[in-house]
Amino acid sequence: MRRISELFFWVPNTITALNLASGSMAVFLGIEGELGLAAIFILAAAVFDFFDGMAARLLGAYSEIGKQLDSLADLVSFGLAPAAILFTMLQLAMFGQNQAITSIDASILEWIFLLSALLVPVAGAFRLAKFNLDTRQSENFLGLPIPANAIFYASLALILQWGNAPVVTNLILNRFNLLTAIALLSALMISELPMFSLKFKHLKWLGNQIRFLFIGLCLILVISLKLYAVPLIIISYILISAVLKLTNR
Repeated sequence: MRRISELFFWVPNTITALNLASGSMAVFLGIEGELGLAAIFILAAAVFDFFDGMAARLLGAYSEIGKQLDSLADLVSFGLAPAAILFTMLQLAMFGQNQAITSIDASILEWIFLLSALLVPVAGAFRLAKFNLDTRQSENFLGLPIPANAIFYASLALILQWGNAPVVTNLILNRFNLLTAIALLSALMISELPMFSLKFKHLKWLGNQIRFLFIGLCLILVISLKLYAVPLIIISYILISAVLKLTNR
């Protein structure tokens, strides 16, 4: 019986390790400029992050080690990995396709611009530390969840890699737009803005209205916009949460 409980203990931790491995691969690929593949590994890490918590709940395999391991994995997969993608995007925005050559000779101001990507893992670390200690976030969130932040940047990378709309590409690789996204999303991660969770305690309409409506909106956006829908979904999530806060709902 003890061996079975020990096996249950390792199931969620193994899934968390896969999250960490995926995030590490995303870091390597992001630095190398393989934005599409890096984004795919971030999305894979998000899937593993979802299932490690589910496995822990189903098996009753909660542990302090698992909690700490989960935060460490999330910092790499959803903090450092999107920062690696952003660093390459910022290089592309500044130097174009010659970023690997010309970034070496960048000025101090240009390096400050490039290193603004580091705000993402720093804010993410504060976000994770706050979440681990804050007892108010058992049902909903305070501040933007770090996986949502990472998925936003991963979706931009996917669009750059496989999208076919030059106008959107130019919007993404605009210096002002990138800096604004980094500043706003990093601030939101450490903010006190209440943001609804997609965790369902039951499937009844009452009490889950916002969740059902948001899922419906996501389906409409994905069907109509496909690859371009994901960043709009994250933006919609933020705006809906802000409206709910302003209306005290």
